[in-house]
Amino acid sequence: MTSATIPLAPPLPWRRSIAWLLFLGPFFFLSYGFANHLAAERAVVDSLFYDWERHIPFLPWTILPYWSIDLLYGLSFLCCRDARAVDRHALRLLSAQLLAVACFLAFPLRFAFERPTSDGLFGALFDALRSFDQPYNQAPSLHIALLILIWIQFARLPGGPILRLVIHGWALLIGISVLTTWQHHFIDVPTGAALGLFCLWLWPEAGTSPFAAANPIQAPRRRLAVLYGVGAALVGTSIAFIDSAALWLGWLAIALALVGWNYAWCDAAGFQKQAGRHSLGAALLLAPYTLSAWLNSRWWTRRRPAPDCIVDDVWQGRLPTSAEMKAGGFTALCDLTAELPAPFGPWRYVCHPWLDLVAPTAEQLLAAARSIETLHGRGPVLVACALGYSRSAGAVASWLHLTGRTESMAAALALLSERHPAVVVTPGLRAVLAEVESLIAQGGSHA
Repeated sequence: MTSATIPLAPPLPWRRSIAWLLFLGPFFFLSYGFANHLAAERAVVDSLFYDWERHIPFLPWTILPYWSIDLLYGLSFLCCRDARAVDRHALRLLSAQLLAVACFLAFPLRFAFERPTSDGLFGALFDALRSFDQPYNQAPSLHIALLILIWIQFARLPGGPILRLVIHGWALLIGISVLTTWQHHFIDVPTGAALGLFCLWLWPEAGTSPFAAANPIQAPRRRLAVLYGVGAALVGTSIAFIDSAALWLGWLAIALALVGWNYAWCDAAGFQKQAGRHSLGAALLLAPYTLSAWLNSRWWTRRRPAPDCIVDDVWQGRLPTSAEMKAGGFTALCDLTAELPAPFGPWRYVCHPWLDLVAPTAEQLLAAARSIETLHGRGPVLVACALGYSRSAGAVASWLHLTGRTESMAAALALLSERHPAVVVTPGLRAVLAEVESLIAQGGSHA
């Protein structure tokens, strides 16, 4: 009879968690209280709310979920399984605090309604809250921002549907409670959620912070960064004149600003695409841009949606849906987009996330070419970018020449133009392909 040794789970980094909490706790009360005190001294009277908010009921019992976030704040560190997870969670909480307090100081607002009195346990909890929290520190709601960050931690816990229901249900109740306790106006909620998601994007689970992932800016990226930045500024400015669409326009402005930042500073890393999916923060913050990019890809390829076979069962086309992958019988997908999520399915998948409208480097093209060769040989391979016109053309041309299927890069491009007439080879991409050809020649082999 044999016995198997069950591996023990690594110990929780509780000392690191406690150290962070010993810093974050006092810092929260000091910085939040300072902003509150300063607003009270200034006798801030400005408020931002919709008329329909007067009909939101005051529910005294919701002070319980409202207060519960204080307990969950500390317990959320127990969800961190290693030191990196602890640091990332703490840095998100710290960033949310710093950014929210900066907004409170720069744009102080006051809650406009007089809260009804309540008695009993709920009244005592409201009195305790009032002793620390004056009707200031409104937008963005730090309560909501912290809820987003804490919610993500608990949502990762293993468990069945009942635990899922409890976690998500209680988190939603906390979110609603900021309105039903008459602590915040509605505008504070989406702005607080945006702050929480921004901190998730700022400190991702995998990789470095977008602010640390610097990449030297080139002329095409600089122009696009300026265009997206101007677009974000114009959309943001228009919010003051279109009240009914302000929230949607604000979301679009944030998305354009982040895309501009990616082009200006951190390249494709800012989209945080891993295994075909964007991080939660990137996916939600960039959703208006992602939807626009997807619709744009469908519009430009509406007359020629199907991919074309280039040679030896390697196909080139737009990024497909799962249904299109199945209909084409593809067994592998080489995805070259940074901005679009990839379809999920049983096929083999490789991702080289590249920025749109910017020529990849020679090293990136060669890496993609080697990936195509690795995927090749066990069924049809689709090499895809948003439209299937440019990024995919560069990768397939590099693969054709790297593997000796064409004698020159010019011959590879001529073959692409014949088999997939929609290809677009910009002067910048053509120059990089010439560099690829030179590197292949220096290497002395096709493999």
